[in-house]
Amino acid sequence: MLKFVKGSLENIDGVEIYPIISLLIFFFFFVGVFVWIFTIKKKYIEEVSNIPLEEDTNTNNTIQL
Repeated sequence: MLKFVKGSLENIDGVEIYPIISLLIFFFFFVGVFVWIFTIKKKYIEEVSNIPLEEDTNTNNTIQL
């Protein structure tokens, strides 16, 4: 199976750019995530971390007859 894919890809002009592009996308995505994590405000983190603990008044799971 790998020989079939490798043989097909060898015939395409400019195919060597695709691994480089995918590596750059991967790298810049994680660099962006790290930058966002280190620049995020502490108040926002506290607010978001308390969301699961807050009670939602709009949702009522009891059945009223």
